[in-house]
Amino acid sequence: MAFASEAGVIRIETLKSDASRANDGNGDIEMLAALLHACVRAGASVSFVLPFSHEDAKAFWIDQVLPGVAAGTRSLLIARLSNRIIGTVQLDLATPPNQPHRAEVRKLLVHPDVRRRGIAKALMIAVDQVARTARRTLLTLDTVTGGPAERLYQSLGYFSLGSIPRYALNFDSRVLESTTVMYKDLTTSEQGKVHSFSLTE
Repeated sequence: MAFASEAGVIRIETLKSDASRANDGNGDIEMLAALLHACVRAGASVSFVLPFSHEDAKAFWIDQVLPGVAAGTRSLLIARLSNRIIGTVQLDLATPPNQPHRAEVRKLLVHPDVRRRGIAKALMIAVDQVARTARRTLLTLDTVTGGPAERLYQSLGYFSLGSIPRYALNFDSRVLESTTVMYKDLTTSEQGKVHSFSLTE
């Protein structure tokens, strides 16, 4: 998928499994680390707290995400502006045997410099397509209660099940934030032309 924004043409791609096994010759790991580092420092509640270094961010991708990409149990979608990675989201397919129809959306990130330009929405629409291709019909996620991400998910057809109070520390460890658990049933979600496109492999 490619779309025009104020910043330029943005492409949504899936990271190839062979790229995850390479020695990051194209710099994708460094760019993903820079993206995560910037988001955490800007206040994103995505499991990490300050102090949080670039090396911490790089280790997250190498140790926790890319092995799943290589094994085919996790899809990693990225948004590129020119050659720079400015956004990402993951779809975790490693569900228990009794949940072969479900997948979990993880770590929707957009660089603070390019937010409010439709990048997060485009990534989430792409997640729907990846899920359908993988024969997953139920998507689940959790997000900070009352934040902009919750409103985005609601606009895309996610329903809130409720909030868990004092669920996790915020990025600077000063406040315990609530999280909202959400789901989307792809068997009943609208599948209009506006949500139809081809991902770049």
